[in-house]
Amino acid sequence: MQKPSNLLLLLIALQLLNTVSAYTQNRNKAGTIKGRVLDGQQTAAAYATVCLYKSSDSTVIKRTLTTAEGDFLFEELVSGIYLVSVEWIGYKKLFSDPITIKTGDKPLVLNSLVLIAETKQLNAVNITSKKPLVETRNGKMIVNVEGSILAAGKSAMEILAKAPGVTVDQDGRISLRGKSGVEVMINGKLTYLSAGQLANLLRSTSGNTIQRIELMSQPGSAYDASGSAGIINIKLKKNDNYGTNGNVTAGFGYGRYYKSNGGLTINHRTKSLNIFGNYDLLNNRDFEDLKVNRSNTSAGEKSYFDQQAREVTTRKNHSYKAGLDYFIDDKNTLGFVFNGYTNHNTSLTDNRTNIGNRPSATDSTILASNPGRSSLQNQAYNLNYKSVIDTSGQEFSADIDYSKFQNNNETAYNNYFYNGSGMSFKDPLIFRNATPSTVKIWTGKADYVYPLSDKSKLEAGIKSSSVRTDNHFQFDNLKNGNWFNDLSRSNTFIYKEFVNAVYASTSMEFAATNIVLGLRGELTHSEGNSPTVQQKVERNYFNLFPSLSVGQKLSELHDIGLSYSRRIDRPDYQSLNPFLYFADLYTYNQGNPLLKPQYTNAFEFTYGYKKILNATVGYSHTSDVITTTLITDTVAKTLIIKDQNLASQHTFNFNVSMPVTISKWWNTTNNGTLYYTSFNSPDLLGAPFHSGKTTYLLSSIHTFTLTPAIHAELSANYQSAQVYGTYAVKPIYSIDLGLSKSFANQRANLKFAAGDLFNWAKARVTSAIPSQDYQLYQKQESRIFRLTFSYNFGSSLVKAVRAHTTGADAEQKRVKSGN
Repeated sequence: MQKPSNLLLLLIALQLLNTVSAYTQNRNKAGTIKGRVLDGQQTAAAYATVCLYKSSDSTVIKRTLTTAEGDFLFEELVSGIYLVSVEWIGYKKLFSDPITIKTGDKPLVLNSLVLIAETKQLNAVNITSKKPLVETRNGKMIVNVEGSILAAGKSAMEILAKAPGVTVDQDGRISLRGKSGVEVMINGKLTYLSAGQLANLLRSTSGNTIQRIELMSQPGSAYDASGSAGIINIKLKKNDNYGTNGNVTAGFGYGRYYKSNGGLTINHRTKSLNIFGNYDLLNNRDFEDLKVNRSNTSAGEKSYFDQQAREVTTRKNHSYKAGLDYFIDDKNTLGFVFNGYTNHNTSLTDNRTNIGNRPSATDSTILASNPGRSSLQNQAYNLNYKSVIDTSGQEFSADIDYSKFQNNNETAYNNYFYNGSGMSFKDPLIFRNATPSTVKIWTGKADYVYPLSDKSKLEAGIKSSSVRTDNHFQFDNLKNGNWFNDLSRSNTFIYKEFVNAVYASTSMEFAATNIVLGLRGELTHSEGNSPTVQQKVERNYFNLFPSLSVGQKLSELHDIGLSYSRRIDRPDYQSLNPFLYFADLYTYNQGNPLLKPQYTNAFEFTYGYKKILNATVGYSHTSDVITTTLITDTVAKTLIIKDQNLASQHTFNFNVSMPVTISKWWNTTNNGTLYYTSFNSPDLLGAPFHSGKTTYLLSSIHTFTLTPAIHAELSANYQSAQVYGTYAVKPIYSIDLGLSKSFANQRANLKFAAGDLFNWAKARVTSAIPSQDYQLYQKQESRIFRLTFSYNFGSSLVKAVRAHTTGADAEQKRVKSGN
């Protein structure tokens, strides 16, 4: 099959969009506003922030900074009535009188705008306003991690696991409001990583670098269609303040083992250039206990297995980022970002398996000591451009991204066999696995916004992505002191995927009604090839993904909304990989190259009261749902962890979020999610399968202002029993406590946090398939005490206007580490 060049398609589309932009750029040009800003001493107010508003609805349509002489300029204005505001540190915000612009008018020069000094002197340069930890805005639930005491020193994975409505299972798989199939974005970019590699990335990302987490259950057509349960966007900090400034962080922690973290962020901004960068280090040692009790029946003979294992892992993670924004003029910005990470992990798993013909009896024992090591590297490059074509809201932006992931995992398995008397009865079985893999991702996208009127606009865009993964699996046996490659168990898997997408979306306002209608089309071509076993799976499919959102303001106190979307989840690359990954002799993971995409239709109704109480009722139906199953091979007496397509999944959910102010010094944010999820399959292990259960998630965060400089935070989380696919999971709960003190004119901050204070968090899993008998207990190191110090240095004058996201985040999410 001859495939068109993704880059050629992208360049043609970019040229078309630029042609449209050039054609419309001169539309409705009417006038110019010039002015000068002075302080109380009639001297120039250099680099003050000047905003231009529509007088009718106070919409900000343009921003700029004054020059060193205090001058500002707004050009190419359509006819209308405007207001100008000026903000400068140490002075009150100033508004001009209404300004009328008409077609054909000469440039309008305002009288000098004179600022008035604040009546009280501020001791610090920084002016901060504390955001609520959890808020709902524009259809998103936002967790403001930057202001959380409990986030200090934690990894992104640990923080995400405590977000309202989010659950993370023992293998790092993420669900939102009871639904799996969540896409995780970082700075608006899909990661294209699979569950395993995404878990490694999130464990490598310091929570000190996160600004906020955005939870979107019904994203619009401008977002990739992947993510049947919605999208979680992790927004990292970016200091855009004018001048040279930065932040240094150092932290230490201890649970059963040591933890440490550190980081440096630095930023330099002038009127035309913004240069930024950061480096972060995480050096953690942690453990995980695993117990599996199960029975196996084969040919009328029953065997009982009692497996106990402890894995101790040391993770040394280095992450870095550098970039610049060049402000060509007040309309056009060109940017470049380079980021990456280098992680080195070592582990040792000690495993004891007792086998008998009745419970608690031991006929034989297998002792295993399995050392492992892994190296994970990533480099990502982004080139971006944004043009604000005119003051009516017409914009054009484009991104080109390239990412490369290199992972290598090596594990040795040393198995020793003893009889019931503790005597060795057979030779040791020693083997090792090496699983090097490389993932290369190219993406390009372009977006265009065209205002149809003051209350309606059209958005359109294209995106093209190309992903290639090369995975190798080498299985070696130790015989007579020498290693020999087992060709029958070694394998190679090459996966290619091309996705070309186009979307259009229109939004309209009618009095108290807001409507957003979108449609996205995605053409997918994928090839999965295992040359060693001569197995090749090739797929071509095109899908349309409509979305609709209707919002209605009933009064000043009440508003409602209704939304619908269709979405897709493609199998991650590692789930398609047919390799066998051993946990021990009797437990392993296996990929499934025949996995099909799953499709979800989701409906959601929302209600808001005073922007305080927010409630959501939703329903979704997923066909060919991709589900992790734990299957018993009765002949080999093994447990196989494998992703399979079940026929369908139905989910009903109800969510309510409400902040409550108990007193001036005590505020709470409370979130509750109730959902029912059912899975169905006509044939699983030779019989029809159905599982379903009602589950609720409760989260309550309490913040206390003890003094102006001392704050405390308490977080309680509870997840009731649930069923996920073939798993039945017992309740999980925890309590976190933290305390912070700021000093040195609020530039320095010291935070102490205790995670899982009572050491309650653990996973207990049984089978939802009646014919299977196993009980799994998993306990990760969760009670950790952390002390974190941070200090802000340098200038904090005027914040930049620009916020930027890139286009490669969806593809990177589906890369898997196999760890």
